[in-house]
Formats: sequence, C-alpha cells, structure tokens
Amino acid sequence: MLEAEFDKFAGEYEQAHAASIRLSGEAPQFFAEYKIADIAARMARRGEKPRRILDFGAGVGNSLGPMRAAFPESDIVLLDPSAQSLDIAQARFPGQASFQAFDGQTIPFEDGQFDLIFTACVFHHIPEEMHVGLLGEIGRVLKPGGSFFLFEHNPWNPLTQHAVRNCTFDENAVLINAPQMQRRMAQAGLTRTKTVYRIFFPHFLARLRPLERYLARLPMGAQYFVHAVKPGP
Repeated sequence: MLEAEFDKFAGEYEQAHAASIRLSGEAPQFFAEYKIADIAARMARRGEKPRRILDFGAGVGNSLGPMRAAFPESDIVLLDPSAQSLDIAQARFPGQASFQAFDGQTIPFEDGQFDLIFTACVFHHIPEEMHVGLLGEIGRVLKPGGSFFLFEHNPWNPLTQHAVRNCTFDENAVLINAPQMQRRMAQAGLTRTKTVYRIFFPHFLARLRPLERYLARLPMGAQYFVHAVKPGP
C-alpha cells in the first residue's frame, strides 16, 4: 500500500478504470452507485442511520457522491495513503467530507469512532500479510454493533479476471475469493459476516438484474461484498 504506487495513477484513474471495464458496458460510476445502494438498503433494513462513516481506501472519491446522497446527515471521512488521490477527491467534492491521509497501516482515529465503514476493491492492492492487521484496525475504529462492508472483485468470474489483467493500476493486484476474505476477517475478530455476490449481467442484459437477488449465493458474480457486524460489548 505504498503512497507512491497510488499517486502514480491518481491523475489517470478514471480513464484506466473505464477502459478496463469496457466489456461490462457500464461506466465507472455505475459500480460506485450500486455499492452504496446495496449498503443503504441493508442499513435501512437494520434500522441503522450511521452518524459517522469511514471510506477506507477512498482514492479519488468516486463513492462520495452516491454516499452523500444516501446518507445526507452523516459525517463522512475519506481515508487513503495517497495524498495526491485525496487532493483530487477534495477538489471534486469540496466541503462534502473530511479527507485524511494515513500511513497504510494504522488508522489515525480512536477506538469505536465509526458507525459504518466501507471499502471498495482495495484489499487486492494490499499485500496478503497485511490483511489481518488492517482488518483488525478497521474493527478497532468501528463501534460495537456497527457495520463494515468490504467489496472485492470475484476471481472466479472470467470477465473480472479479464478486466483486472487489462487495468494498468491493477498490475500488482492479487484477487481474493470470498471464503478467503471471510477467514481473514474472522482472524481479525470480525466473525459475524455474510457474503453476497453481485453483478451477474452486463449492460446489454441489464433488464435481468432484478433476478440477481436470487443469485446472491452463487459465487459467479463479477464482484462480491462481505457485510460484517462488530459484536457488541
């Protein structure tokens, strides 16, 4: 999670991302919006209104627009090791969040500060030996009873493999399947988890997407998320 590696691609992130997902028929914003919509729906079902939200590995802020729309009353913090990426995010969304750089290892907040923590396709950039430690840090700053949503690319989906192979900023990526991720979360103390697979149909089959709720356990979606709830005191 080297700052220089992320800074290298900060200015060209949007173009590189759009090129890598061209086969899906969707723009990058589609992927940001569906993730936040999923989170908002699950939070609403749980009756939760997060007061404070952390976007872990927020990059250039692609999730901030839909997150601000979904949670207009929440305090939102964007956290990333790339100061250059955060500068771009702040220029795009002035005054809509707090922007916090960190060293890639220790989250610079006290215990139990956030009701909701979200990370989108970040952990495949992080060396495996750091996963449990960072997940433990996320659990530390999450409030008891709070929700953590971790979205990742599904390595069992061939189109996902194609997109990652053809993305310049994914050149060092190591994809993680959902069972592996759940085990690492459990090692970090996040044991109450549920996995949902997402994005089974490209844009030209978008009319079939309402069927995805019946496919959520099928490990062939292009992406997945793991929802963890931190145990209470």
